[in-house]
Amino acid sequence: MQPQEAPAPPPFPSWGPPPEPTLWQKIKKLLAPVGAVFVIGLKFLAKIKFIALPLLKTGGTMLLSIGFYALYWGVWFAVGFVLLIFVHESGHLFAARRLGLKVGAPVFIPFMGAVIALKDAPPNAWVEAQVGIGGPMLGTLGAGVCYLIYLATDNAMFAALAYSGFFLNLFNLMPVGFLDGGRIVTALSPWLWVAGFAILAAMTILHPNLLLILILVMSLPRLFFLFRPKSDEQKRYFEVTPTQRWEMALMYFGLIALLVLGMNVSHIPRETLQSN
Repeated sequence: MQPQEAPAPPPFPSWGPPPEPTLWQKIKKLLAPVGAVFVIGLKFLAKIKFIALPLLKTGGTMLLSIGFYALYWGVWFAVGFVLLIFVHESGHLFAARRLGLKVGAPVFIPFMGAVIALKDAPPNAWVEAQVGIGGPMLGTLGAGVCYLIYLATDNAMFAALAYSGFFLNLFNLMPVGFLDGGRIVTALSPWLWVAGFAILAAMTILHPNLLLILILVMSLPRLFFLFRPKSDEQKRYFEVTPTQRWEMALMYFGLIALLVLGMNVSHIPRETLQSN
């Protein structure tokens, strides 16, 4: 005798009220719109984080620097001075991006200026020099604009800002370690680091200053590098063409002369500043 198959369950009647949803089904239905909004929000934040985070980092440190400088020089001069530093750092940023290097947003450090981190290392001395001179070139232009505003308004504060901007960019052209000048002379002769280190050491002895001492100490690794044996790859890094060397030398020493001239024409007596 063959076993009989179990009878199929009767079909669910199409008439009458539908079965009551379970508690979990009710919770899922309630949270579905919230989850959709949350996912959309995460996608939106992922898209804007590359803009929002650098703006917060740069803007926050700028405000912090303005606050510190304002304690000594007043709010408006502090705002102008930090903007001049921003213009200087933007010159490095534009130069790096023009050369295809990835860079981070400027970060301001009170009484030390600001820094822009290179995410891509320069492939050779010529590229490093171009990035280095980009800041002082645009920074000099910014200081020049301040001086033109002084001529148009006779407001001594803009003359003081122009003088400060010219001095700031001239100081950065000193051929020392990580300063802009130290990067620029890699395309001329890295042995200029010795001359720059000697000048900075003399300045530190005559006018002891924590910032000068810090720059002096941080410049030592590059100075020691000159006297160490170098690999073929390291030697190739400093190879530049004669045309490139002459071009950078004209820009470097020409910019130094222009900044010295700018400091001379924008200098005004301290008494004039105090009376304004």
